[in-house]
Amino acid sequence: MIEFVLGGNSIFMNDILPRKSREWRRFMVKAIVGANWGDEGKGKITDMMAREADIVIRFQGGANAGHTIINDYGKFALHTLPSGVFYRHTTNIIGNGVALNIPLLLGEVQSLVERGVPSPKLLVSDRAQIVMPYHILLDQYEEERLGGKSFGSTKSGIAPFYSDKYAKIGFQVSELFDEEVLKEKTQRVCELKNALLEHLYHKPVINPEELLETLHSYRDMVEPYVCDVSAFLDRALKEGKTVLLEGQLGTLKDPDHGIYPMVTSSSTLAAYGAIGAGLPPYEIKQIVTVCKAYSSAVGAGAFVSELFGDEAEELRRRGGDGGEYGATTGRPRRVGWFDCVASKYGCRLQGTTDVAFTVLDVLGYLDEIPVCVGYEIDGEVTTDFPVTGKLTKAKPVLKKLPGWKCEIRDIRRYEDLPENCRAYIEFIEGQIGYPITMVSNGPGRDNIIYRESLLAR
Repeated sequence: MIEFVLGGNSIFMNDILPRKSREWRRFMVKAIVGANWGDEGKGKITDMMAREADIVIRFQGGANAGHTIINDYGKFALHTLPSGVFYRHTTNIIGNGVALNIPLLLGEVQSLVERGVPSPKLLVSDRAQIVMPYHILLDQYEEERLGGKSFGSTKSGIAPFYSDKYAKIGFQVSELFDEEVLKEKTQRVCELKNALLEHLYHKPVINPEELLETLHSYRDMVEPYVCDVSAFLDRALKEGKTVLLEGQLGTLKDPDHGIYPMVTSSSTLAAYGAIGAGLPPYEIKQIVTVCKAYSSAVGAGAFVSELFGDEAEELRRRGGDGGEYGATTGRPRRVGWFDCVASKYGCRLQGTTDVAFTVLDVLGYLDEIPVCVGYEIDGEVTTDFPVTGKLTKAKPVLKKLPGWKCEIRDIRRYEDLPENCRAYIEFIEGQIGYPITMVSNGPGRDNIIYRESLLAR
């Protein structure tokens, strides 16, 4: 960002440039994150914005992500790779905050190449930690043990992985290249895990020699990509490169600020991008928060505006880019009307500068479109998102808006959208209090409309 000092007051270029030029200006770090439960369309927005980016970074989460992208190469569901892999000019980075499944990562690279995508430029942080086979098994065993009280895990090993990371018994990528450390830690980890496997889950134990061989194979797979990512990014920023931070899931799945305990195990907030990538926090200049034009969620947890029965099935069938089904699990997503209370909260926690409003085209079949504008809890209406205990008591307060009853996918200018469609966007913008500057009206990277907003800062 360029700063001028006039009369003792700082004036930033951000304040004087037109919105559209600000939107795509270079020389900055931008975060792309979700406002809600995940599955908002972050993959598409990242793929689109990567056209003007030098570097795209995954900074948290792991293979439980499912970012669906449709472009000239086809339709893809990425689980570990950043969504910038379809551009030759973009360097794609697995940050230190990611739960790194090495075989899956390299398998994704190979699958892209087999489908005609040029082999991506890929770097892996030497400080990233590794998802081990026993993490995935323990995830599965715990869901089995909990039965009907399970958390709806994707069974990707995420919770056991982060548990080990903070218990300081995880394997860091750098440790793969220190044989003495590797052997000692392997023995120690097996003692701990085998006690759990044998006495709690009654499952086969881990053989230390086999585990060491697995780690050696991981070393050989990942070695060509390993680098000091923080140092790389420091140089890149000094050279004026544009960096995208690609988030996974959304605000409501954050372990601190989400619908605890039905949350993920790493922070889903843009602020964590600085930690999970190895950047100074003040470098993040733009935070694009992605909201769906309706609501969807995978897994258990409070969902106030949720629909059921035929109404839900119709929206699910029409939704997304081929129906509302999890890109990772294949499970039918829960669907509901747009939730202004949850979205306002999600945007606030993210520090939103811009809202990307996605899958708007899906709603064209409706005569009226309900919107959740408040929660009724114990007879009182609130527009503030509550803690989980109160959230489970909440009933949606709905306002119905007229539908537009037509196809809008081929429209490229905001003013050409039907009047009722524009009214829907502007009503929601007013409710959440954050500027909607991008409107996605189809699954392709070119199905995007840019708009001016009076709320733009």
